[in-house]
Amino acid sequence: MARKYAVYKGLQKPLIFKGFKGKFIYWGLGFLLAGLVSGALTMSLINMWLGASVMIGCIVGGLLFTAGKQKGGLHAKSRVNHILIINHYGRKISV
Repeated sequence: MARKYAVYKGLQKPLIFKGFKGKFIYWGLGFLLAGLVSGALTMSLINMWLGASVMIGCIVGGLLFTAGKQKGGLHAKSRVNHILIINHYGRKISV
């Protein structure tokens, strides 16, 4: 007698972590690390308070930017409403 196993159907869905999906997880991680490094450098070279504000500004700004870009979708594409004709010189002509 053949056994039946439940098939997990969520394998094709993108990875989700703290509200960020797919490639935007890496974007958020990159902005977090960039904020920490730039804040640490500013703290060590200029001033502790300025470095803290730079670090917080970079992290919050980067995560807000990432969240805004995520609303466009995982595969955001530019949409054109007109016809582009490419001549043999490689120039685009809008019609």
